[in-house]
Amino acid sequence: MNREDRRAISREYFSRERLAEHHFRSFNNFLDRGMQRVVDEKESIDTDIGDKEGQEPVRVDLSNVRIVTPRVREADGSEELLYPQEARLRNITYSAPVFMEMSIVRGGDEEEEHVVDQAETKVGRMPVMVGSDKCNIADFTREELVEIGEDPADPGGYFIVNGSERVLMTSEDLAPNKILAEYDTKYGDEIQIAKTFSQRRGYRALVLCERNRSGILEVSFPSVSGSINFVTLVRALGLESDEDIVHRVSDDPEIVKFMLENLEAAEVGTTAEAIETLGQRVAAGQGKNYQLKRANYVIDRYLLPHLHEEGVEDEEVRMNKAVYLCRMAEACFELALGRRESDDKDHYANKRLKVSGDLMKDLFRTALNKLARDVKYQLERANMRNRQLSVSTVVRSDVLTERLEHPIATGNWVGGRSGVSQLVDRTDYMGVLSHLRRLRSPLSRSQPHFEARDLHATQWGRICPSETPEGPNCGLVKNFAQAMELSQNVDDERGLKRELASMGVEGIPGIETVETHAADD
Repeated sequence: MNREDRRAISREYFSRERLAEHHFRSFNNFLDRGMQRVVDEKESIDTDIGDKEGQEPVRVDLSNVRIVTPRVREADGSEELLYPQEARLRNITYSAPVFMEMSIVRGGDEEEEHVVDQAETKVGRMPVMVGSDKCNIADFTREELVEIGEDPADPGGYFIVNGSERVLMTSEDLAPNKILAEYDTKYGDEIQIAKTFSQRRGYRALVLCERNRSGILEVSFPSVSGSINFVTLVRALGLESDEDIVHRVSDDPEIVKFMLENLEAAEVGTTAEAIETLGQRVAAGQGKNYQLKRANYVIDRYLLPHLHEEGVEDEEVRMNKAVYLCRMAEACFELALGRRESDDKDHYANKRLKVSGDLMKDLFRTALNKLARDVKYQLERANMRNRQLSVSTVVRSDVLTERLEHPIATGNWVGGRSGVSQLVDRTDYMGVLSHLRRLRSPLSRSQPHFEARDLHATQWGRICPSETPEGPNCGLVKNFAQAMELSQNVDDERGLKRELASMGVEGIPGIETVETHAADD
């Protein structure tokens, strides 16, 4: 390919306004599907009304959510379309009203339930990305953009909050729900660890399976102090017999030998004993019934939460968790036997990028939880004063609006992260393009992190090898390569499993049962 051909391809590629396309695709996906998914997760808001005798319970059901295009409310009460340039000049936020269908339901049993009030109400305002599908100038021609004072060459991909242009930094993180095996850095090759960042609905739990110097496996996960014996935990999950546990880990003779050592050192022999032992750990000093209840709650809620599936029986979910832990144990043993290399955290296959839509989804989830708490408080107060319960009076729209605008305006995001949103670098046009295609690592710049800062072979074609700042941020703040394409996350996991099954892949969990039900129907 000669120079002229390369120039023609480059010109064609960049003429399609692709420089901020990853921001647009991610944010549009959030508006189309992400917002509704978060509302569906929440489903309803429960209240304390009905705890006293003689009162019927009250809850609020949430259903469809939608967002319109940006508007501004004038002093006389009228609402008009808002354009980005006007938002900049008037120092206001380029945001659009968000509407949600809400129903106040009274009654304890399904037969006796009745809807007190049902309406679509405005729950707040959400900042809209300039150039996204809901932006008022999304379909404007070059002449129309010039007429309203917009720059036709402006790439968009940023928000306008209180007149300031703010871009959300693409964040780099380790891949969730993936087993990574490595050696403990403190003890060299003596201790092997398999870890996974289990993530579901914004909750992220680190689960560690560690093979100590004695060769015994221990598992640690949130809400349990210290670590728990591996065999005890898988028995609590339903894998009871020695044969089942060994078979699920591996049939390799050397790994079986390691597993027999673990079984000999096991503290318990049955599932009931295992749950009892776990209960003594998580609720020490409490009554036996509470200990058992707490142990079941902990392994259902905090252990590998990403394996929860709607409509799947608890026993099946627990068995999936036990099999996953066995896979982590196998990774530890393979590492100890030299059958596999330690996983490289800097390899780009082990990383995922959070773009604007993913960051906004996290923000919207916390904002909706805050709104739910406020609606619960307003309902209980209205009920206590014997007022009529109506959707319009219990929803205060400024609660959601504040929770969405403030983090974008300051950069202080949920989860204690800072610097997530930054002022757009308007030094020149190239500065804007560079800023929109920048990504940042969550690692602290005060630590050396030499390997994380180094150029990795898997960054070829993805990350620019030369555009990174000098000084403490060197190698931690990077930029996308010029013609990089960012693929979006696959949401339909079950659809992907079906596709793999149709190609002849066997042993995919959850698919055999799905196909059987389909045949029965």
